[in-house]
Parts: sequence; C-alpha cells; structure tokens
Amino acid sequence: MKRGKLATVFVLVIIFLLAACANDKKVDITTEKQRDKEVTKPVEPKETVKQITLSAIGDILIHDRVYNDAAVEDGYDFLPMLRKVNPFLSDTTITIANQETMIGGEEIGLSSYPAFNSPVEVGYALKDAGVDVVSIANNHTLDRGEKAIQQAIKNWETIDMMYTGAYKDKRDSENIRIYQTDAGISVAFLAYTYGTNGIPVPDGKDYLVNLIEKEVMAGAIKEAKKKADVTVLSLHFGDEYERMPNDTQKDLAQFAADNGVDVVLGHHPHVLQPLQWVKGKKGNKTLVAYSLGNFLSGQDEFYNRIGGILKFTIKQTTKEDGKKEIEVVAPKFMPTFVTFHDETDYRVVPMYQLTNGELKDADKHYQEIREHMSQWMPGLEFVEE
Repeated sequence: MKRGKLATVFVLVIIFLLAACANDKKVDITTEKQRDKEVTKPVEPKETVKQITLSAIGDILIHDRVYNDAAVEDGYDFLPMLRKVNPFLSDTTITIANQETMIGGEEIGLSSYPAFNSPVEVGYALKDAGVDVVSIANNHTLDRGEKAIQQAIKNWETIDMMYTGAYKDKRDSENIRIYQTDAGISVAFLAYTYGTNGIPVPDGKDYLVNLIEKEVMAGAIKEAKKKADVTVLSLHFGDEYERMPNDTQKDLAQFAADNGVDVVLGHHPHVLQPLQWVKGKKGNKTLVAYSLGNFLSGQDEFYNRIGGILKFTIKQTTKEDGKKEIEVVAPKFMPTFVTFHDETDYRVVPMYQLTNGELKDADKHYQEIREHMSQWMPGLEFVEE
C-alpha cells in the first residue's frame, strides 16, 4: 500500500516539474521574441556631416629669369623655389593652381614674355608640392599656338595632373573635370578667360581655350552642379596691377553666385584683391577671391611679388530625409612673397616668416596685406603656423 502511495506521489512530482519546465520555456520564448522585436526595430535616420579642405594659389608665371635660375645639369629644378610653402600646399584634400604659362617644354623651345613657353619641370614641381589641379585658361594660353597647348596637355597627362580650361579636342572639352575625394564629396573645376591677347582662336577649335561667355558658362555650371557636389570656377579677368576688382569682375562674381557656384577663384591682375562673400539670388553664399596675385613669377614690382594661399573647408550635410546641403566655411589666407637676389635664388616665402633682411619693414607690409585682404571679410583668419 505504501509503495502504491509513494509511486503516486512520485508521478505527481514528475508531472509538476515537467509543467514548471514547460512554463519556463514559454517565458523564455516570449522573452526572446521581445528581444528580437527590440533588435529589429528600425533606427531613425540621423543627420550626417562630411568635410574636405581645399587650397588655391595664384599665377605661376614663368619668366626666363625664373627658369634660368632653375636650370640644373640635366634639366630644370623648381622644387627649391617652393620648399618653404610646400607644407601649406600639401595639407588639404585638393590644391589648385593657376598655371599661366604652357609647359610645352624644351621640345618646342622655351620662351618668356610676351609669348611664354615653360619647362615641363614646372609641372613636376607643382605635383611634388601637392598641387592636384591646374587651371590653364588665360590670356597666354595661345601664346605659342596649338602645338604648345597640345604638348602641355600631353605633359600634364603624363604626370596625372587634372587640367581645366584648355583641351586637346572637342570630346575632351565636353568632359567636365570632377575630382572625386575619398570622403565621398565630388568637386567640379571650370575655368574661363576674358581673352588671349588678341590671338584668335583657330576656326573650329574653340576647345583650345574657354572664353568667358555667360550663356556658355551657365550651361557648364548647370551640368557641373548635376554631376558634382561642389562647383569651383576659375576666372581670368580684371585689370592688370589694379588692387581692387572692377565692375566687370563684380558682375561676373554675382553671375556665378546667382548660378549656384560655390567658389570663384580670380586671376590675371598679378596683385592681390580682397576676398568677399557674394550672395546669390537663391540666398546662397559664394566665396570669391577676385585675384590671388602672383604665386611664382619673375615680375619685380613690390605688389607683383605678393600672392598667397587661400584655404577653405567644404562641409556636406546629409539631412534625415536624404537631402544634401553644401556649405563653404572657414576661409583662411596666407600671404606669400617672392624673394630673389640679382635675378637668382627665387623663393616663395610665407610673409609672416619674412625677416627684415629679406624685406625691409617686413611686419609692416604683412599687416598692410592682412588689412587689404580682409577689408570685405572682417574676421578672416590668417595662417601663421
């Protein structure tokens, strides 16, 4: 009898334990399902920000006294001339220069003012210094004709340098230059000049140099804005040796802003002109450098020896709805000065580093240039390290 009762009790205990385990399993399964729901719950999209930096320099105008100074046993070496500014050219995502003279090389004969043709080693030096893009639309583009342009382009392609403003053929001219950065921000580079010193563009070969024509430029800007995140426009315009922009320059800067250009880089006056924010008709802001002056040249007048490096940041914000906004922020400027002695030892030197031995009253001149460049942009930061 006792054995029967014990057996019954044992069976009941087993049934109770099994039921308890089953309940625990149900609780565990429910908990896992809740966890799965929490894990798979969609995350709300957040605003993201990406940035790149750009540097821009003015005219690379290679007179014979400059390339003669660069002559070495087996060619030309311009690297020593840029050594003091190299760190400031290679510390940004992209650097663009205005290459005013064609680098057709010795193959077609070197020449100086008024019809320039420069050593190919100029390109090597710029590449080594950190330059990524060159604007080659200017009043000297046609100095030595189509042959010099074609040879220069061949030389640029050999060193894998992006060029804009003059092209080898129609197809090449239709290919808008777009620099793709590792950050995922793309930048289009366009370049145009007011003219070519009276030298006519060969019939049917408009691709050899881009001339400033608003209708043509508007179409190119529109296409650039479709293909790239940022549009930078180089304009060869203004009056030579005038330290303030003329009405035509201001009108073209406004035109660029109204068409949505992000940055305008001006060249040709061979002297520095002030920086300015120009407001477009849609409320956008365009950074305008009316003239970046001479960066490296053989011109010897005081203000012709002063150029500079413009730096700025491109900020791309992707909104929660996926819409992207571009903003140019944090412009900075570093004035530079070309030193030389008896047409030798040409060097580009940051003005803040100049000694009185290199330039009498160096600090006084540096402060004057700071005031000149910032007169329309109060608070402009100057690079001094």
